Amino acid sequence: MVVHQHHEDLITGISKQMKPVLENSGQGIYLYLDDDHKVCNKKFAVMLGYKSPKEWAATEAPLSDVIEADQDIVIKAYVEASEKMTAGAVEVRFKNVKTEKILKVRMIIAPIGFGGHVFIAHYFSKI
Repeated sequence: MVVHQHHEDLITGISKQMKPVLENSGQGIYLYLDDDHKVCNKKFAVMLGYKSPKEWAATEAPLSDVIEADQDIVIKAYVEASEKMTAGAVEVRFKNVKTEKILKVRMIIAPIGFGGHVFIAHYFSKI
């Protein structure tokens, strides 16, 4: 339980630190520590059909919105960012959970440090 609380504190802290970016960016953004500890901005949540960033953060599978055929691309980019500390950009398709409309997006994925941990930042722009 101590690790869980520590991760909760980390996601709260990075959310506060990144608040100006999350609130003002023209891109959809999410910051990921692990499946249970992630945060997104309103633009990202709305883009994918969620009512709020909290609703998206409550999802158990953060890749559930990615079109299955593109999941390997996202996983590879994540591994590059999290293990090799290398940023990258990929083009992938997401599905809006309400309309099921397919969105083509350019995803920039980059490692960022906070509180001695590596988060992965994802920035999305519609193509």
